[in-house]
Amino acid sequence: MSPVAGAVVPADPTPFTFDPTSTALVIIDMQRDFVEPGGFGETLGNDVGLLRGVIPPLREVLAAARAAAMTVIHTREGHRPDLSDCPPAKLNRGNPTLRIGAPGPKGRILIRGEYGHDIIDELAPLPGETIIDKPGKGSFHGTDLDERLHASGITSLVVTGVTTEVCVHTTVREANDRGYECLVLSDCVGSYFPEFQRVGLAMIAAQGGIFGWVAPSAAFLASLILEELPS
Repeated sequence: MSPVAGAVVPADPTPFTFDPTSTALVIIDMQRDFVEPGGFGETLGNDVGLLRGVIPPLREVLAAARAAAMTVIHTREGHRPDLSDCPPAKLNRGNPTLRIGAPGPKGRILIRGEYGHDIIDELAPLPGETIIDKPGKGSFHGTDLDERLHASGITSLVVTGVTTEVCVHTTVREANDRGYECLVLSDCVGSYFPEFQRVGLAMIAAQGGIFGWVAPSAAFLASLILEELPS
């Protein structure tokens, strides 16, 4: 797969060229339990402020993508209430009193249908936008995301969300192996650990863009504006 010539984003390591009609904005796991004060992430001792910083630029990107009629995809990490899709290798890790499925401050932790599992109000999906409920870190594992993208003619992804080194990185690696071109917006992805944020972004663009491209959201927004201007 290769993107059709169109919008160009100044990016690391090289300019990223994409066609908005064959590009999807992917918003990964902007869920209450990860991002909001009092959620699961904060109960583990994390500073959710480091994740909440991505909300303002991501809101701008989401609004621009909608205005450009781009495909928008939201993901949520979580499991069935009976945990039948949660392997022991995942279930048995973490704080023994706050494992997946346990009662948490916003409902059962990472269980589909619970308040904490859902996407924050600031980035709530609109009717018709795709929501992918994923049981793993990556957005392709155990989901029909690849089939949906193919059916929509999507060849490029603009990737945002949390956390940079876990679900964002896993999704980008999965997408890269499937032939998608990925642009990660550096200020629209976040980590609880600043060093992981820095290194995670560097790893994506290393070795000539081994997994994809990295750029700030301002560069992406400018490219959409230029794409929409009459020639």
